[in-house]
Amino acid sequence: MSFAAIIFDFDGVIADSEVRANTTLAESLTAIGLPTSYDECLRDYYGHNWQETQRRIEARLGGPLPPDFREQHRARARERFAEGFAPVPGAPEFLATLGDRPRAIASSSSPAYIAMSLDRFGLAHHFGPHVYSADGWDRGKPHPDIYLAAAKGIDADPAACLAIEDSPTGAQAALAAGMTVVGFCGAGHIVDRGAHGAMLRAVGVHHVAEDFAMLHRLPIAATA
Repeated sequence: MSFAAIIFDFDGVIADSEVRANTTLAESLTAIGLPTSYDECLRDYYGHNWQETQRRIEARLGGPLPPDFREQHRARARERFAEGFAPVPGAPEFLATLGDRPRAIASSSSPAYIAMSLDRFGLAHHFGPHVYSADGWDRGKPHPDIYLAAAKGIDADPAACLAIEDSPTGAQAALAAGMTVVGFCGAGHIVDRGAHGAMLRAVGVHHVAEDFAMLHRLPIAATA
């Protein structure tokens, strides 16, 4: 396999963040009188940008969220993310193998959070300005828009890009953009890697990697 560029999802691929993110969202929803479990958050909101997540929450709530909900939720998340937040195991080492291969991030999370996390991990230099966020967009994942924007930003043909995604929602977005997709199962929120890999295969990913060691064994890291 020879690819002009590699486009990474962020949460669950670079940042081992989904357990904290979904635990915090469950706490925030429960605090406003909408009892929600961690597993329900993974099932219903995982992989979506805030705009789609809010639409889904409000449909379940039967009305609008409190005006200060997102800010209160962000404050709760900041406290939780201060506790041992780290990259997905193997991510820094994998990025270090890519040389000058063009790469980008295509994420549903906010630009400020991504930038803070990359700085904290010491990984910002791997992406430079090529961090693309669908936060604030009406059409987030599973629509292809964010992946097409990332490919355009690094001047790459989407059909010549490899995308690495951990969520079915994100994988559908990359597939809709015409990319080759690796379904990734190496982050902490994925307890049963076999079952998660099967779920990713069901949406059409081309390959499944259980961790970065397996991803590294795919012939994708050498310069095209």
